Amino acid sequence: MVIPFITIEVVQEIAQPTVTPGNTQILPATAVVVEETNYLAIALWGFYGFVTVILGFRFLRNVVQISKKMKSNTSIVYQNAQLVLVPEKTLPHTFLNTIFINETEYNNREVEAELYTHELTHVTQKHTLDILFIEVLKTIFWFNPIFIFYKKAIQLNHEFLADEKVVDSYNNVPFYQSLLLSKANANPTFYLASNLNYLITKKRLLMMTKTTSNSKSIAKKIILIPVLSGLFFMFCFKTIAQVKNIAQVTTKTKLTATNDSRKDEYYAGVRVVIHDLVKNKEIDTKYEDISEEYKKRVFFYVPTGFEKKSPTTQELENFKDPKKYAIWIDGVHQSNKALNNFKPSEIAFFQGSSVSKNARSKKFPQPYQYSFYTHNYFEKNLKNSHKKFSGEKLEVTICKDKNTRPIRTK
Repeated sequence: MVIPFITIEVVQEIAQPTVTPGNTQILPATAVVVEETNYLAIALWGFYGFVTVILGFRFLRNVVQISKKMKSNTSIVYQNAQLVLVPEKTLPHTFLNTIFINETEYNNREVEAELYTHELTHVTQKHTLDILFIEVLKTIFWFNPIFIFYKKAIQLNHEFLADEKVVDSYNNVPFYQSLLLSKANANPTFYLASNLNYLITKKRLLMMTKTTSNSKSIAKKIILIPVLSGLFFMFCFKTIAQVKNIAQVTTKTKLTATNDSRKDEYYAGVRVVIHDLVKNKEIDTKYEDISEEYKKRVFFYVPTGFEKKSPTTQELENFKDPKKYAIWIDGVHQSNKALNNFKPSEIAFFQGSSVSKNARSKKFPQPYQYSFYTHNYFEKNLKNSHKKFSGEKLEVTICKDKNTRPIRTK
């Protein structure tokens, strides 16, 4: 229980004695004493103002940085949200109606549908407004630690709501839990955005498997009424803990982005090796012979196909900088001068990513690597690549604990 900082003032009338000429006493004149300046109060207020200005500046700086990131990167309309493709390696995170995702993962269709649904829930329910509001309160009342706990509780509740939407939409709790564990430590925390966080993830995993009957939930809420009322009048403050009520999982089948027939066609004839660390079991067989249990437990990703995308004239000119970009044309590394032989319309598709300093080599010291594909190459190698798995073998590891991540190799 947190001791409250909020008090209610009660005005009580006190009887004053009636002054009459008979009981009035005339006192001798008293010298007026000039009150000394309270330097301690001035110092405290000055310190408060100094810290508040710093925190306010940090708040505004973060808003400006996010705004610049929106404007400086490629933006795509996706349902009722805006996708911003960023070069740095990061998990999807949301600010207002904008979802930030890694450009390479988006182009390669590596972002799971569950993560899109998760972030779209943050957008539709306007969770960023809650975070901005509590951040303003934290900036003004930074000396009160209760707002730190408030923010954590609010963000946790946001994740519960987003997780609930994903579970209801895809009806596959084990896979979604495995997905969260694999992504938990993959990205830094963004100050004003809705983020995946490992410390929160453990609570979220428990919440997904927790079910509460309606009668039990109602009974708990009724019991809380007198308790909370008593706390309010005793401490002039009340803390409301929201109990998430996850309905029993129904057997109703929901449509996903990839149906079973499309998946079976894509992986037909592929050898699948499954390392099941949970059941301590190894499976090595063709996709067609895998049991329905494992087809549900294992995430068999099916790409949606590439769409032609040509660079602008300015972008093509920028890519000619050999100090900044290493380039490949139709899968072959070439000098940046080779781009002089192409017009933007002659490039059917291009994609790239940033390279961290420790991953650069003497041969490729550039901070960015980009691949360009001509129309002939695109038609021959990329256009139909989403119809059939390109490798002969798919290897999958089913996680046993939080330190093990799913692995898929061709």
